[in-house]
Amino acid sequence: MARVVSLFLPGWPIDRLRRSLGAAAPPADQRLVLVGRDGARRVLTAVSRVAEQAGLRVGMPLAKAHALVPDILTLPADPAADAAALNRLSLWALQHYAPIVAPDPPDGLVIDTTGADHLHGGEERMLTGLVNRLGASGIFARAAVADTWGAAHAAARFLAAPVCVIPPGAAGKAVAPLPIPGLRIAPETVTGLHVLGFATIGEVLAVPRAPLVLRFGAGLGRRLDQVQGTVSEPVDPLRDPERVSVRKVFGEPIGAAETIARYTSDLVGDLCRALEKRGLGARRLDLIFHRVDNTLQAIRVGTARAVRDEKRLVRLLCDRIETIDPGFGIEIMELTATLAEPLVLQQAVSSLIEEEQADIAGLVDVIANRIGARRLYRLAPVESDVPERSIHRIPPLAPDDGATWPGRWPRPARLLARPEPIEVMALMPDHPPAFFTWRGVRRRVQRADGPERIFGEWWKRDAELAAVRDYFQVEDAEGERFWLFRSGEEQQIVNGIGRWFLHGIFA
Repeated sequence: MARVVSLFLPGWPIDRLRRSLGAAAPPADQRLVLVGRDGARRVLTAVSRVAEQAGLRVGMPLAKAHALVPDILTLPADPAADAAALNRLSLWALQHYAPIVAPDPPDGLVIDTTGADHLHGGEERMLTGLVNRLGASGIFARAAVADTWGAAHAAARFLAAPVCVIPPGAAGKAVAPLPIPGLRIAPETVTGLHVLGFATIGEVLAVPRAPLVLRFGAGLGRRLDQVQGTVSEPVDPLRDPERVSVRKVFGEPIGAAETIARYTSDLVGDLCRALEKRGLGARRLDLIFHRVDNTLQAIRVGTARAVRDEKRLVRLLCDRIETIDPGFGIEIMELTATLAEPLVLQQAVSSLIEEEQADIAGLVDVIANRIGARRLYRLAPVESDVPERSIHRIPPLAPDDGATWPGRWPRPARLLARPEPIEVMALMPDHPPAFFTWRGVRRRVQRADGPERIFGEWWKRDAELAAVRDYFQVEDAEGERFWLFRSGEEQQIVNGIGRWFLHGIFA
C-alpha cells in the first residue's frame, strides 16, 4: 500500500524571504506582510505569524491592513522566487528522504515514501526529523503521512501538531472531522458548500455524490474519491537535469521478477558508463517503475562510498525487487543517481609484499539497505573525561582519525544510556561498596578497585563546577563485574551524602 507524506509550510513566503535576507532580515516580532496584485488591487499575499495574530489575513486589501495595523512592514511579493525556492527544497527532500518528491504549490511538498520510511527509523521518526531539520533552518513546517495524497494534504494543514501519522486504511475516518478547505477545491466551491450547511469533509462524504457533482462539477467528486483512495492520484516526481539518469521504455508491459532483474542489470550498466564519463561514483540510486495504471513504484538504495561496481549495485537493487508490485504491468523503468560523488581510482595490490586489505563495504551496504543506514554505525572516541560524552557515532566506514580512549583505567564493554540509581552499603569516605542493590537484586561485592575520581566539565555547564564522581570496579559473588560511581560535590562525598549509580557492565 502506498504511503504519501504531505509537508505544509504555513509561513513559506515569509520564511523564504527571511532566509534570503540573512542578517538583514526584519526582527521576528516585526509585523511583516508581503504585498501583490489581484487585478488592480494591492492585497496581502503572505503575513507573518505576528501580523496574523494582529488580525491580518491573506487576501486582505493593503489599505484595510494599514487601517487595522498602521505599523506593518510591507515588502513586495515574489512568486517566482518562492516557486524556485520550493523546487530547491524539493530537490533537497529528494536527496535525503525518498525517490518520489514533487512541489505542492504554493506552500508544500508531497513525498511518496512507500518502502523508504524504514531507512529513517519509521514514519514518525522520519516526519519528526524532517520537521526539526527544517525548523533548524528557520522554516516552520507541519507534516502528515497517509495512504492518499488528499488525506495527507488535509491532515498536514488541519491535524498535524507538528506531525501526524494516519494508520493504513484509516484515511477516510481521519479526515472526516476536518474542514472542507482540506479537499483542495476552489474557494467558490468551499463557499457554496458552506451556504448549503456543510462544515466538514465527513458531512460531504456522507451525502449522495450525484447532486453535488451536478451543482459543483466533477472536480469535487474527483477530490472526494482521491481523499478516500478510490481514484489514484500519482505524484509526478521532480527531475533534476543535472543528475545522471537512464531509462528503458517497453513496447509491452513487463511484470515478472526475473524480467525486472534483467532490465535492472542493463540499466545499471548504462548508468555506470554514464557516471564513468563524468568521473563520478554513485552513493544513492533511485529505480522508479512507471506502471500502466499511471502509478509509480520505487526502490532506493545507498552505498557507504562512491562506487561504480555494476555487480554490487545490481545486487543491492535486486534485493529489493520483491517489494515492488508490478500491478497490470510496468511500461517504463528509470534509474537515477540521486547522489553522486567524484570517484578516485585506487591502485590495486600488485606486489607480493603488500597485503590485500579486507573490503567490507559491500557487506555494509547490504545491511544498511535492509535496516536503514542510520541504524548502522560504529563508536569513536571523543576527548572528554565524562564517560557518557567520550563516545559518538560515526558511519561504519568513516576513516580512522587515530584517536583512542585513555588506558589508565579499563572501561566497561557496555555503558548504560543513563546511569541507574542503586542502593549501596559502604564505609565512608573512600571504601568501595560491601553490598549494592540494582533492579531489585542484592549483590555482595567480593572484589573491588578504585576509586577513580572524575571531575565535571565546568567549562561546559556551570552546574558541573563542583561535581565529582568516584568510580569503582566491583565483582560480585557470581563473578559478574560492574562499574559503579558515587556522585555529588566533593564535600558531600566526604560526608557520605553522595548518591550511588551503576553506569556500566564489564564483559
